[in-house]
Amino acid sequence: MTINTDLSCEQLEERLAALHQVSLELVQDISIESLLGRIAQIARHQAGAAYAAIGVLGDDGQIDRFISVDSDKDWPASIPQPSIGSGLISAIAEANRSVRVMDFNNNPTPASSAESPPKLTSLLGVPIYLGNRRFGQIYLTDKITGDGFTPDDERVIETLAAYAAVAISNAHSYDELRERDRTLTRRNQDLALLNNLASALASITELDELLKTALKRVINYFDVEIGEIFLNQEDQNSLSLVLHQGEGANSLWSQDRFTLQESLIGRTARSGNPSIVGIPYRHDPFLRNQALIDAGIRQIACFPLTSRSEVLGVLSIALLQEDPLDAMDQQLLSSIASWVGTTIENVRLNIQGRRLAVLEERERIGMDLHDGIIQSIYAVGLTLEHARLLLSEDPSQSRTRINQSIEDLNSTIRDLRAFIMDMRPRQLYEEDLMEGLQRLVNEFQANSLVEATLSGPSEGLDSLPDPQAIALFHICQEALANVAKHARANRVDVLVWATADRVLMEVHDDGRGFDTRKIQRTLGHGISNMQTRARNVGGDLEITSEPGAGTTIMAWVPAAQNLDHTVME
Repeated sequence: MTINTDLSCEQLEERLAALHQVSLELVQDISIESLLGRIAQIARHQAGAAYAAIGVLGDDGQIDRFISVDSDKDWPASIPQPSIGSGLISAIAEANRSVRVMDFNNNPTPASSAESPPKLTSLLGVPIYLGNRRFGQIYLTDKITGDGFTPDDERVIETLAAYAAVAISNAHSYDELRERDRTLTRRNQDLALLNNLASALASITELDELLKTALKRVINYFDVEIGEIFLNQEDQNSLSLVLHQGEGANSLWSQDRFTLQESLIGRTARSGNPSIVGIPYRHDPFLRNQALIDAGIRQIACFPLTSRSEVLGVLSIALLQEDPLDAMDQQLLSSIASWVGTTIENVRLNIQGRRLAVLEERERIGMDLHDGIIQSIYAVGLTLEHARLLLSEDPSQSRTRINQSIEDLNSTIRDLRAFIMDMRPRQLYEEDLMEGLQRLVNEFQANSLVEATLSGPSEGLDSLPDPQAIALFHICQEALANVAKHARANRVDVLVWATADRVLMEVHDDGRGFDTRKIQRTLGHGISNMQTRARNVGGDLEITSEPGAGTTIMAWVPAAQNLDHTVME
């Protein structure tokens, strides 16, 4: 065989310069598959090889990608096994340096003689390094001229390997950045779903509407075919189906009630951990496997609806996709299930709170009626009984007793009117705040026979936002009701005025007053309700009172703009 002489310095420099120009384009290729193919093509042309390949190492240090080109088909092909023999590849990889074999007939190696194809005549293997990190190897076989690879070929391919290392590193970095971007985008979408779901559920006070909204969001976001929700029953040992959505099948299960020892539903509720299975799933006799197969269902996933450490129910979904739910999907679904569980508990607590409030209000009204109205009527009855006894003995005293009874009955009627006024809902219809307050004052004076006045701006309060105006309206209503029921006042003054940033209202009576330290026992929920109304719109309320010195309620709310301070008497 004729051995090729080394290139001159000028020829080598020209060859390296040409390689430099070609290799600069490699760093622009960000597709790893395309990049590896181009490296193999450049290596084959630069070395004049009949066959070229590039093997890239995976995270485990083994070759997980092998791209080759040859003189018959000069385009890259991904192949599972290299055609130059796995033993040779191992020998080149273990060498950690370039390996060049001029002629296998004259330079046999253990690996080549045992495993190399018979046509293999020469070989050049060059590792791809970037610093201390090894990305893989470039393999070249069978010099086309038949005279074997030269040291100049080796030097050129080593230079190409240096360019290739940078290009492969860039491609890997781009893939990592793209994957991070996809992950970040998906997490943002997931967070948006959770935020929107939280906003939607926070305003819902009915359990049925809450479950329908949550399940609909899950079905739409995850492209779920069927969704069902099971909730714990009062016995805490069983779960019942409360909601089914989806048209793929009428139901996922053969029954709609399970104990904690039955089916995936019971197992999920008992363990508090998600359960995901493929269809058909023979270990659960309650799954309607054949119906699910006919509907194209490939997997069932169950997630516990948790609140604190308690499982309130189970969310069950059926999916058409064969690929298992990835970790991010499972994490998101678990978060949704946990949020729904917490919201279910809040709704139930809210319902219980409303029921308790109704019972407490009934008890309060009953006590007020018993201690006030009924006792007053009973006293009138005793007075009339006494008057009847005096009718024949002392007619004058009997008439006095009857007149006193009439006055007491009128007083009792006023008390009843005060109760009715307190319990009847009021609204600001098409009035501004001052008009609404004037209506309250007029009704209060007519029903209680207590002198009442209203002072405030004649103009400008119509620009006060509705929530603030309605809050002041209801605070005034509550304050006047308390005066009618408790104060025994002769006069009530309501004063409204405005500053640059707020509107204030004072309700003052000259009644008997009370000890503010006993406010809850004296006035029940009235003061608490007024404070809540003021604070809900960004304002506040203060009450001052002393026994025998009357009571003053001062409330304020934020104003939208400066108001006219002209006083209306």
